Amino acid sequence: MVKNYENIKQRLRGSVTPLITPFKANYEVDYEKQTELIDYQLQNGTHAISVTGTSGEPSSLTLEERVYVMENAHKAIRGRVPFAPGTGSTNHEETMYLTKKAQEIGADAAMVIVPYYNKPNQHALFKHFKTVADAVDIPIIVYNIPGRTAVNMEVETLARLREECPNIIGVKESNKDFEHVNRVLLHCGRDFMLFSGIELLCYPMLAIGGAGSISATSNVEPKKVADMHNAWAEGDVEQAQNLHFELMKLNDVLFKDTNPAPVKAALGMMGKIEPVLRLPMDVPSEKLQNEIYETLMDYGKVLQQT
Repeated sequence: MVKNYENIKQRLRGSVTPLITPFKANYEVDYEKQTELIDYQLQNGTHAISVTGTSGEPSSLTLEERVYVMENAHKAIRGRVPFAPGTGSTNHEETMYLTKKAQEIGADAAMVIVPYYNKPNQHALFKHFKTVADAVDIPIIVYNIPGRTAVNMEVETLARLREECPNIIGVKESNKDFEHVNRVLLHCGRDFMLFSGIELLCYPMLAIGGAGSISATSNVEPKKVADMHNAWAEGDVEQAQNLHFELMKLNDVLFKDTNPAPVKAALGMMGKIEPVLRLPMDVPSEKLQNEIYETLMDYGKVLQQT
């Protein structure tokens, strides 16, 4: 019997925050701070939470840490909103293991990235995702981010996966090619869940039928990002457009260095975390940090230094 995924497709919409992984000054994962960040997100209207996606520095975590981060997040969320952790890796068996773990933990869905570094062809991508999807009942969101994986999940490959794997219910498209994302819905079906992973395309993707966004900016400004989706859902197009443009300056500065370095710097300035990254990632330049601080002042997220 084919499992019905309509319930989660109705619930997993709007602003899905791809939460950063907070570290202590000694580089250990700060699980207490992760819980605090989740509460901050939900108090500001975020519609769903993801962890260990790109913003969560998964390649800097051990396999055991990734499981602990997922478990702690699931416990902190307490079923208040859907939970869709990132379970992908450049290693197929790790991806299988983490996706099965997400199902065991009780996640509502798993977000599986196109494998990075090894540049598989489209046939290999199909086999990888089909094998993972066939091994679990949990819904799968494909994560396509060619700027960091060096390979694009082509529309034809995605459409074939959608046809052959009932639990592949959507895609996070961190693809700046807006023609590509239009064709995703054309060939995968208008009911296929399309999430934007490109901040300046979060609003435009709603206009073509997108389900929401998985935007790193929502770590810093969760309310405005959630409110943009709420306005769109309520039919207030002008307000959704206004919030889209209000967010642009913050979106721009948070991507002047590799994500999540600027986001962590911003959260550090806001007093939310220690702005620590594990090598080979590191904090932004002093010049960019100053620019981030000035931008946060404009958004009322920090007080002027005296």
